[in-house]
Amino acid sequence: MRNFMTRSAGVALVIMLAASPSYAQDCNAAGTVGSGGSAAAGGTSASTLGTAGACVTDDGTTSTIGSAGSAASADGKAKSRTKVMDNDQQLKAQSKAQAMDQGTFSKSQTKTRVNGDELESNTRTMSHVPGQKPIKSTTKNSVILPEE
Repeated sequence: MRNFMTRSAGVALVIMLAASPSYAQDCNAAGTVGSGGSAAAGGTSASTLGTAGACVTDDGTTSTIGSAGSAASADGKAKSRTKVMDNDQQLKAQSKAQAMDQGTFSKSQTKTRVNGDELESNTRTMSHVPGQKPIKSTTKNSVILPEE
């Protein structure tokens, strides 16, 4: 019983330390952007999305980015992939999803970027059934953070 009490007390101490207040700085300028889309044809579907945000404080800029994709096919093949790249200048994310079943296919692609004070996210989708006209869609969103 003594061993159990010692472990419980240690856990309570960690919880108390984690719950101590943390003070955040206010953003001098902030913005978010995102886009997403889905395509479906026959027994196929594909979806992607991307989102990004930035907060400018007196200590500098903090940015976040996220992206995801998903594809499904009843009897064919489906694949999706997401890449996130960063360097000192920008954050970039790209998701692609595609599903194929013989000649029928659905695909979606989202590219999201944070570069300095500019945030943008673009999504393109397309679905196609052989013998019919392809269905396409494009969504573009951008935000430029105001100067301090």
